[in-house]
Amino acid sequence: MNSARTSTTTSGPALKVGFFGPFGTFTEQAVRSQADLGAGELVAFRTVPDVLDAVASGDVEFGVVPIENSIEGTVNFTQDALSFDYELLIQREIVLNIEHCLLALPGTKLSDITTVLSIPVATAQCHRYLREKLPDAEVRAANSTADAARTVSADKMVGAAAIAPCNAASLYGLDVVASNIEDHSGNQTRFVVVGRTGIPAPTGHDVTGIVVYQRADEPGSLISILQEFAARRVNITNLLSRPTKNGGLGDYCFVMYLDGHIGDELVADALRALHAKQGAVKFLGSYPAAGEHAHSAREHADARWQQADDWVERLRDSIR
Repeated sequence: MNSARTSTTTSGPALKVGFFGPFGTFTEQAVRSQADLGAGELVAFRTVPDVLDAVASGDVEFGVVPIENSIEGTVNFTQDALSFDYELLIQREIVLNIEHCLLALPGTKLSDITTVLSIPVATAQCHRYLREKLPDAEVRAANSTADAARTVSADKMVGAAAIAPCNAASLYGLDVVASNIEDHSGNQTRFVVVGRTGIPAPTGHDVTGIVVYQRADEPGSLISILQEFAARRVNITNLLSRPTKNGGLGDYCFVMYLDGHIGDELVADALRALHAKQGAVKFLGSYPAAGEHAHSAREHADARWQQADDWVERLRDSIR
């Protein structure tokens, strides 16, 4: 959607990367934390669907959007868009430490602030601070944190402040009234890089995302899904129940993220079993995980599975 975008070009390959903008968002910080993505042409879009539309249409090669926060949990509008509205594949994840700041026009003091603007996810992460420090302030929704800062600056909103990244202050000519206003330390957001096609090669430290649709809503349906992974010692790191949007109340599917790659025999075998037994399975991607984790349990399970598979094959070779 070209009407909702701005771009900047840096030296490097002609890679076009769309992100949830405008410039100055945490999403832009996430993009610039990746050397290959940050070296391309960065295109800011107004909404997450705008980013995903641009990837789907081929206007950009990759899109970067937030999908999970350590305080507020899953960013549902991103997860639902990837699950139901687009046929895109996650290429990698990026985890960014989040520091929320209160930004206002130069000279503004905390006692002057009567209105606070930001994206609802950000205001929720700063709920305690707002309740204690600005209990009478009106909280207004913006399209993004940086859009809130841009609005306060462009409209010269006296008595207003934006919850946004600190780097948005210099970008939009604002003062930092307060720093680190998030309710919990260690606040992090997970972003995903999505593309039209392609599955990155296994690294040994990967995540696979799927959406499982049930054949029927009946007792034991979830446990039957989970057993496929438990039997193969595949660790599920995140499990969400989401309405399918195709039926009435009670019509749900399961969004699952698990350790491993579709190239791993055990993961592939679990997905094969689910595809055969359940109504449908949508593949969201297998991609490198952020951070460092030990995967010795799954590695041992992979080795045992291969030994068992070799044993069965030797027996089948004896069939006359």
